[in-house]
Amino acid sequence: MEEGMSRRDFLKTTVGAGAVLMAGGVMGGTGRAYGAVKMTEVDRVVITIITDNYYDALRPDAPVTKRFRTQPGKWMHAEHGLSCFIETTSNGKASGFIFDYGLDAQGVKNNMDVLGIDVGKADAFGLSHGHFDHWGASTQMLAMNRTKIKKGTPLYLGEEAFAQRYSLVPGTTQRLDIGRFNKADIDASGLVRVAEVRDVTEVIPGGYFSGHVEQVTEYEKVSPTLLVKRGDAVVGDSFPGERAMAFNVKGRGLVVLSGCAHRGIVNTVKHVQKMAGIEKVFAVVGGFHLVNAKPEVIERTIADLKSIDPAYIVPAHCSGFEATMAFSKAMPEQFILNTAGTRYTFAA
Repeated sequence: MEEGMSRRDFLKTTVGAGAVLMAGGVMGGTGRAYGAVKMTEVDRVVITIITDNYYDALRPDAPVTKRFRTQPGKWMHAEHGLSCFIETTSNGKASGFIFDYGLDAQGVKNNMDVLGIDVGKADAFGLSHGHFDHWGASTQMLAMNRTKIKKGTPLYLGEEAFAQRYSLVPGTTQRLDIGRFNKADIDASGLVRVAEVRDVTEVIPGGYFSGHVEQVTEYEKVSPTLLVKRGDAVVGDSFPGERAMAFNVKGRGLVVLSGCAHRGIVNTVKHVQKMAGIEKVFAVVGGFHLVNAKPEVIERTIADLKSIDPAYIVPAHCSGFEATMAFSKAMPEQFILNTAGTRYTFAA
């Protein structure tokens, strides 16, 4: 962020840039040329897992974690959902961002209260993609924090975030309605401004939305059971608008945070490396979408991530039990078991 530029001015600038990117300008509508983005370095990025699928009050800390410990009257809610609060520090300036919102609003509120997370410190909001376990608690979170949120705060998301989605019941052709993120509900709050961005976008100083993730591996396929409504047709969901987050920690390398990685966690990491022109990866955190994956897909994913050699690997949410266990065995020095309420500090 330029000297003398306020956070609000920064956000106005980036929202405006996002509108240009939607029109295909500035970066030619791709943003995928090698080293196309000169990332703002951060002195540190702190990622607090507001909610996730798993909680363990007795799990020991790793060098980069501080876990919440259950106390009388204070406990942690876990669910099939994901929500994170992110804080970046760059040139002495701190910025806040909420990435995804989990599913159960009361559970998410409980966790934010006991973790001491102030929604008012969020300079922007973001959504990884349009599945209900990532946006479910969003409108209620806004409603419960009306007096704290600055009006006009941007909500960043990719294309098709508001599309109707379905999944197939396993072993059948029966469609299960899994909901639709409703833009009208967000607009009705009068608090946030939707900013759909299609390319790499700096959403807070040092925190980037990834842009469209290219699929370069042969084995990472989007699940054929996930569907989206486009026009009048219901088709396979290729998740063109799913966004990961990326940070460049000074002297340490990239931190990649994924919501679900439907287009592949290796594809996601490789995309971030390519867009930034940086090979070194400090940490990979979030949903890897390997739940129910075939063993050979898990093995190839691990092999590729081992070759990338991050200092920390943190599968969460939709990564699946089998894949999580396989990572713990194959990368024991780098592996961290994620739990709801864990605060990760990745610093220079």
